[in-house]
Amino acid sequence: MNRPLTDDLSATPRDARGRPLDVIELRQLPVQCIVGVYPAERGTPQPLELDVALYLDTRKSATEGSLRDTVDYARLSGELRFLLETADFRMLETAAEALCRYILAPPTEDMARAQIRAVTLRLSKPEALGRSGLASLRVHRTAEEYQYEAEEKPFGRVDIVFQDEHVGIYRLRVAPGRTIPTHEHRVMSEAELVLGHGLLLQGKPVLAGTGFRWPKHFPHRYDNPRALEQTVLCVDRPAFIPHDEVEVPEPTSGLAPIEGRAYYPAAASAPEAEGERW
Repeated sequence: MNRPLTDDLSATPRDARGRPLDVIELRQLPVQCIVGVYPAERGTPQPLELDVALYLDTRKSATEGSLRDTVDYARLSGELRFLLETADFRMLETAAEALCRYILAPPTEDMARAQIRAVTLRLSKPEALGRSGLASLRVHRTAEEYQYEAEEKPFGRVDIVFQDEHVGIYRLRVAPGRTIPTHEHRVMSEAELVLGHGLLLQGKPVLAGTGFRWPKHFPHRYDNPRALEQTVLCVDRPAFIPHDEVEVPEPTSGLAPIEGRAYYPAAASAPEAEGERW
């Protein structure tokens, strides 16, 4: 069994007043991911195990009982699983860096939570060495290390969380009353996870935590009828190609539905569950 990531409490990061930060740990999360440089690793997902230690101040949450002042680990674990399952990494190091950048990104308004100040993350490949041992990578990153580029769009803005030549991870932030118009992709493979409550997809409400993998040449559209910005987590393979965001007319028969996958527990997906852990 993997040891905890926070063995040495004397090394725990501290806040501006010198107080040790609190730690939320997610341990032994199993996930399937395409990661590796060898040909045998490129086409077939392999099992990984993820351990994460999140450093933050939970004092306000403890006294006020609100998820907005801590981290909903049920949702975050689903988001990390979505990223690993839909992205395409050549190196375990790249996967770890991408996850750290996502975890430490400033929270969006529709997914309000405490800012995570630092993260220790371990990715293990149980099958990499056969029965001769366990291969793993452990990294530690702080929020101060990262800056995030953003691009203004007609629908709102895009936060560039991570990108290299093989994969791009983005937050699509749809402003109130705005629309990501009907479009399709002809080169990129795209997967998206709806993070907040209130978006319409293909003209119909979609639950938070629902993930989609878009087939090429499949028209899709988002609308935000709410007064609050709504966020979609997007993974493009390869990284975003501007000319491959092809706007198309809506089919005369209407936009076709597509089956999604739930990445949040059922209770965490419901709008009335906001503010509750589960």
